[in-house]
Amino acid sequence: MSELAVSVLSSIHAIPAEQWDGLGAGDNPFTRHAFLAALEDSGSVGKGTGWDPAHLVASAGGQVAGVAPCYLKSHSQGEYIFDHGWAQAWERAGGRYYPKLQCAVPFTPVTGPRLIAPDPQVRRGLLQAMTALAGKAGLSGVHVTFCTAAEAELGREAGFLPRLSEQFHWINRGYASFDDFLAELSSRKRKAIRRERERAQAFGGTIRSLTGDEILPRHWDAFWRFYQDTGSRKWGRPYLTRAFFARLHDTMRDACLLVLAERDGQPVAGALNLLGPDAVYGRYWGCTEDHPFLHFELCYHRAIDWAIAHGLSRVEAGAQGEHKLARGYLPSPTHSLHWLADPGLHAAVADYLAREAEAVDEDMTLLTAMGPFRRGPLPGSEQDEEEG
Repeated sequence: MSELAVSVLSSIHAIPAEQWDGLGAGDNPFTRHAFLAALEDSGSVGKGTGWDPAHLVASAGGQVAGVAPCYLKSHSQGEYIFDHGWAQAWERAGGRYYPKLQCAVPFTPVTGPRLIAPDPQVRRGLLQAMTALAGKAGLSGVHVTFCTAAEAELGREAGFLPRLSEQFHWINRGYASFDDFLAELSSRKRKAIRRERERAQAFGGTIRSLTGDEILPRHWDAFWRFYQDTGSRKWGRPYLTRAFFARLHDTMRDACLLVLAERDGQPVAGALNLLGPDAVYGRYWGCTEDHPFLHFELCYHRAIDWAIAHGLSRVEAGAQGEHKLARGYLPSPTHSLHWLADPGLHAAVADYLAREAEAVDEDMTLLTAMGPFRRGPLPGSEQDEEEG
């Protein structure tokens, strides 16, 4: 391979979409050029947000060979892999933690490629370029969040610190229907989910799953109200702007799945998912009316319905939430990488992450054992009914 040259782009628009997506970024809806452009064009990232684009582009022999979505961060908000404690400790010691370099998709706790290149050598080169940039610019470190397991191993070999976290994902084991899925649960859990769905669907209206041209601007108007309500209660100020959803509609509505609950013809609750080639990715939820179990129906059960109907392998329901366990979403590992410029801070974080990984692994094992799936005879047997 020719010598690798890496440049830093202050906007995703500095590289054509076909070049960015053609390297494999287009295989994941969140790393697509259109998604990152929607964030920039809507003002959700950029000046005044603390997320300043600094995307890396690696070239060899005059051809683009790899890319990485990166941002200079002046805070630790919207990342979902928390390093606030590291920042506070370093600043108490007299250091300056911000700015830092974040290789990630803003506001998106979804695993996907971060070192986007067909050649492993280029992926290694992108990691080296990140640490070189941090050193040159006087940054405290580099953080690659929600990367793939293969990227985490590559980073570990390159001297980055791997970090293990967990989410709850639903796995499609070839189910032909939601009832097929329920048949693998214990009797008590099957009955609980059926009752839950019945109560949710009896809220006094209808539930629709919309995608592509079925989604109209008025639906985004309604969802914006839902998003603002949830965002104001969880974060104080929602990360995304109304213009982001307009851009998403213009450029990526075929990758959107909007589940709406409507009463008297008016949306009262909604859940937004994005669709990948083999997965449903749950992202945002909100409502203007409270109805029992409607949140679970729109966010979790309807996503499972869609995955089964369209032969998708899994539903990734976002960050946190042990309440997902009872609904068939089991613990799944997520990965990130961290490199701190100061050797002392790097060593302290390494020690912390080693102990944290042990705790996360134990937690995943325990939660999996507590899952709703039955162990033993098939549904309908005498022992199975006694589980309830």
